[in-house]
Amino acid sequence: QVQLVESGGGLVQAGGSLRLSCAASGRTFSSYAMGWFRQARGKEREFVAFISKSGSSTYYADSVKGRFTISRDNAKNTVYLQMNSLRPEDTAVYYCAAAPKSRVVVTLGEYDYWGQGTQVTVSS
Repeated sequence: QVQLVESGGGLVQAGGSLRLSCAASGRTFSSYAMGWFRQARGKEREFVAFISKSGSSTYYADSVKGRFTISRDNAKNTVYLQMNSLRPEDTAVYYCAAAPKSRVVVTLGEYDYWGQGTQVTVSS
């Protein structure tokens, strides 16, 4: 069992930055690939970024490539999402998720554990 708790969301102006954190419980954090997803009001949850178990491999949605950076610290059981050059269309609830996979995972159904989400609002 893995419990995930996101933090770091908030209100920011367009062009600004935020760093989201996702703290995981348990001693098996390094056994899970991690992902960030987001869900805007009235829309489906969508993939944002992926990081492999060791952190050596990352993958991004086209909409955030070059602006967002995913990273992890296995010693701290934490995964991060650095978000720069934020746009109003990035406004959403952001979720982290854990998948016991050894390949890139972008679909919701392949993630076993989810956090409760943190709201990010970007004003124009």
